[in-house]
Amino acid sequence: MLHSQPSRLGSLLLLLAAVIGFAVALYAWLTPLTGVTGTIGALGVVIASVVLALLTFILRGASARGTRLFLIIVTLAVLFGIGFAAALLHQYVITAAMVVGLIGLIALSRNAVRHNHHVKS
Repeated sequence: MLHSQPSRLGSLLLLLAAVIGFAVALYAWLTPLTGVTGTIGALGVVIASVVLALLTFILRGASARGTRLFLIIVTLAVLFGIGFAAALLHQYVITAAMVVGLIGLIALSRNAVRHNHHVKS
């Protein structure tokens, strides 16, 4: 039970980052006078935040080592992409949320695949 705690915390931090990114980007995209109302960049961050949430669930359920590594790399690229786009949109709350998501990804990736070594007789 103790072994799954970092994994649960990492998943929660990644989901929190995705929800904050989605909410703030959607607010900025819909609200007049935010400077990014109706722009493709804000909509892109909204969509990428949904993708980040989906990647979190898929990564949580992945068990093969190669699959986990691929998903970790893709999630890392999505985190950096959202953070960079949010910085260009002057939505620094989203960028800070992606840093929290990076911490969650590190915690989630530290919980590596459990190796089951079975002795064959």
